[in-house]
Amino acid sequence: MTALKQHDREVSSTLLRGADELLRLQLASANDAGHAAVSAAEIDASATASTEEIERLYAALDLVRPDTNPRTAQLLECGKRKMGQKLIEEASEVAFEGLRHRARGVVRESADLIYHLVVLWRECGVMPSEVWDEMRARAETLGIAEKLPKRPKD
Repeated sequence: MTALKQHDREVSSTLLRGADELLRLQLASANDAGHAAVSAAEIDASATASTEEIERLYAALDLVRPDTNPRTAQLLECGKRKMGQKLIEEASEVAFEGLRHRARGVVRESADLIYHLVVLWRECGVMPSEVWDEMRARAETLGIAEKLPKRPKD
């Protein structure tokens, strides 16, 4: 068995164990957290700060050097397969922290998830503005930038 196939099996096994753990945990309803209403101005200010930070990270990836950012340099050298695996890993960690009601853990793991997402965007040649345009189009169509509905099968 090649090293790549062995690595894929290990990743698959890890993901399956994670999926089993997710099934054992109970999802908390959104009402459990007691969310406060947020004004449109607060959303706009937060969105601008968030998009600027993501765009800053995206641009900084062009300046990565092994001596200053060894982990990022190594990730950039590994290619899309490893980047995708890290993205999946971080997404599951966000889910686990949320299911365990650990807000601080959700924050930390979300930062890791966004970092890995931006790295993958760069590797695929996707600019952050393209993602924002897609989200804006969805919001105009659906009222919020939610996942598009499935198309009916013919």
